[in-house]
Amino acid sequence: MPAAIQPMIITPELDRLLRFYQELFGAREVSRSPEEGPAFFVDLRIGDSQLGVVSDASVPLGTPQRIVLSVAVEAVDDLLKRVDALGGEALGPANDMPWGQRVAHIKDPDGNAVNLTQAI
Repeated sequence: MPAAIQPMIITPELDRLLRFYQELFGAREVSRSPEEGPAFFVDLRIGDSQLGVVSDASVPLGTPQRIVLSVAVEAVDDLLKRVDALGGEALGPANDMPWGQRVAHIKDPDGNAVNLTQAI
């Protein structure tokens, strides 16, 4: 079996971050642990990818990071309009890149870097 990589986000506010990814990208919850009571881990499906979200009240927000989530979407500009209302931050307008993508840089409500990408 080939190796599989699943990005995980650790957050002190699980419900807030779940709402952001569900409402912006249509993420579906595929599992949670434990199944009853407050969740420690929630597995989301976005398109054909998975994103794990882990609850840890002690994790500090705003820690410098060296990884960005890149999410391929159908309409960057449409989603970009919704980011701030969902608690995220749009870092500027979308731009057409020479490699054939329209890209917008945003932050989720925890300050994690996320790129919205759309094939031109």
